[in-house]
Amino acid sequence: MDLKQYQIVLVNLDPTIGSEIKKTRPCVIISPNEMNKFLRTLIVAPMTTTSRKYPTRIEIKHDKKIGWMVVDQIRTIDKQRIISVLGRLSQPEIKELKSVIKETFVD
Repeated sequence: MDLKQYQIVLVNLDPTIGSEIKKTRPCVIISPNEMNKFLRTLIVAPMTTTSRKYPTRIEIKHDKKIGWMVVDQIRTIDKQRIISVLGRLSQPEIKELKSVIKETFVD
């Protein structure tokens, strides 16, 4: 499976502990392609269908539904957790993701 940055993938996140997002759900790959190609792990942001308006949550339209990318729950996963590729973020969604990551982790 050729996994690329900004793809939406279906991931089995279990087992989890405490308040970590659980279950099998869509996640967005945020690690860069150079890492995705050579490492056995990926950095992803999980998605959820229910969220409060929060600075680290980005609204995503996928599969004719509205979901939220949860940037405050970024995690590293083994590629074995990936079940399938579902799609890709749009250019405006990518731009917003970059802005939220910069705002949250850089500034």
